[in-house]
Amino acid sequence: MNKDDMILVSVDDHIVEPPDMFKNHLPKKYLDEAPRLVHNPDGSDTWQFRDVVIPNVALNAVAGRPKEEYGLEPQGLDEIRPGCWQVDERIKDMNAGGILGSMCFPSFPGFAGRLFATEDQEFSLALVKAYNDWIVEEWCGAYPGRFIPMTLPVIWDPVECAKEIRRNAERGVHSMTFTENPSAMGYPSFHDFDHWKPMWDALVDTETVLNVHIGSSGRLAITAPDAPMDVMITLQPMNIVQAAADLLWSRPIKEYPTLKIALSEGGTGWIPYFLERLDRTYEMHSTWTGQDFGGKLPSEVFREHFLTCFIADPVGVALRDKIGVDNICWEADYPHSDSMWPGAPEELWEVLTANNVPDDEINKMTYENACRWYHWDPFKYIPKEKATVGALRKAAEGHDVSIKPMSKKEKIGTSVQEFAQSAKQVTGNVE
Repeated sequence: MNKDDMILVSVDDHIVEPPDMFKNHLPKKYLDEAPRLVHNPDGSDTWQFRDVVIPNVALNAVAGRPKEEYGLEPQGLDEIRPGCWQVDERIKDMNAGGILGSMCFPSFPGFAGRLFATEDQEFSLALVKAYNDWIVEEWCGAYPGRFIPMTLPVIWDPVECAKEIRRNAERGVHSMTFTENPSAMGYPSFHDFDHWKPMWDALVDTETVLNVHIGSSGRLAITAPDAPMDVMITLQPMNIVQAAADLLWSRPIKEYPTLKIALSEGGTGWIPYFLERLDRTYEMHSTWTGQDFGGKLPSEVFREHFLTCFIADPVGVALRDKIGVDNICWEADYPHSDSMWPGAPEELWEVLTANNVPDDEINKMTYENACRWYHWDPFKYIPKEKATVGALRKAAEGHDVSIKPMSKKEKIGTSVQEFAQSAKQVTGNVE
């Protein structure tokens, strides 16, 4: 295999929702109350919903900018690549980056759809369904075989959440985004089994993966509110480590042998030590804590339930056997600042070859595991010979991927405190 022969499927990308997304999917009686994108006198764009204003329409959507312009910007649709919010342009960007498939996490509603929770539960449910109908029918439906569909949960009502999981599974959706820490958002924790049981039942019955994304609860792993942004960025995976521990030791893992959970954008380098620590904890303490995995080690149980992902992560690739090659997927993180777009194939190939990864393991991590875990088959629509990095890039010849300045407004601050002020608008709880 060479670089151009790889088939790349990303299990973690992001979408900046377009202004007309509710038009075709929300009942008419709610259209006037729906979230709306407002173009402000200063040139910025903000999503506004009742008394809530999301101050940054495209938080960190910096693909195509020079690194000097990375940050919490941009503040308007005119400062981002059209591929962030226009599906036709996204496909062009994917082709130019050699990426066959993408699973897109939401932006303005929050990763768990918290923004849509209102005192009117009928209206709230209508918003979630409208979002899900838009992402499945318009975004993913526009290009079959290019997007892994993923829907929002009804996080405030596990019974309705279960119904929505089943509704979407009937149309081929086997992925739902969720928070890594529901208790930080004011909901019962993962350890409240009875509360979440309808959701667990529906996930297992429909073979739907629960994707817990770093930072989705708004509770950031930081040292102090005035710490520089570098502290938050460095510690971001710590959010997912806590979620992995919470879920691994929780009752659903024992009750549902086929439950699948993805640790989205969490990286992989930390996992070998985490698994070692799990087993040590079990060996030393299970007799008095009462933990029982039916004769299995926690590390074995982890590999049965959890999917992990990486962007480059040389350490994780080097230690892939200690993680479990069947538990690793690749991600692009387009259009955020960790993304390697449009040079993902080159950077990924460098890591893979430096670690002497054989072809069969490359295929597992770059696309086969994603297809298997999410019950997604792009090759019903696209022949494999047209799905490779080389073939996709050839189809994108002439598409502009040059790095160019896009900022038109004053740069937003770069401290954790300033970031939190933006994030708090959606999560309602940033600490």
